[in-house]
Amino acid sequence: MGMPGGTELLIILAIVVLLFGAKKIPDLAKGLGKGIKNFKSEMKEIDEVETASTEAPKKVEGSEETASTEAPKQTTQA
Repeated sequence: MGMPGGTELLIILAIVVLLFGAKKIPDLAKGLGKGIKNFKSEMKEIDEVETASTEAPKKVEGSEETASTEAPKQTTQA
């Protein structure tokens, strides 16, 4: 099943005009365009957030080593 030919496209266009009317088609196209534009901007925003969150945080030298090498202090009560 391939792309619709010229005759099929005309039939589809005629059905759309019958269903929605000639006056509503520009409004539908405008709404579809805005929806696509919003979808693309949201996808771009999500990609930017994911890129920022996947970057490795900078490691501070010495802070991790001192915390793991120190022995916990134990107190004994008599």
